[in-house]
Amino acid sequence: QVQLVESGGGSVQTGGSLRLSCAASGRTFSDYAMGWFRQAPGKEREFVAAISSGGYNTAYSDSVKGRFTTSRDNAKSTVYLQMNSLKPEDMAVYYCAASIWGNLMERTAQVDHYDYWGQGTQVTITS
Repeated sequence: QVQLVESGGGSVQTGGSLRLSCAASGRTFSDYAMGWFRQAPGKEREFVAAISSGGYNTAYSDSVKGRFTTSRDNAKSTVYLQMNSLKPEDMAVYYCAASIWGNLMERTAQVDHYDYWGQGTQVTITS
């Protein structure tokens, strides 16, 4: 069983930046594609970004493309989400997730594609 722990959440003003981290247990982190999702109160969990197992390919939702960047350090078993130019609609609990499918594909953006999930970290946007 893979355990994922998000960190780096907090409160930031509109237009500001925040960097989230997701640390994974185990020795097979480099086998997994990693995804980022977010969920606002009363809303469904939505796809944000994903990165392939080797870190060579990334995918982003239209709402964050150009503002967010995901990266990974397989030696540290950690994936990152750099969030810039934050908007009020970015306010949510952010979750990282791991998929045993290392390559990115259409279903990479679907919740059901992922096998392991972290507990989430809160991102609050202020005016």
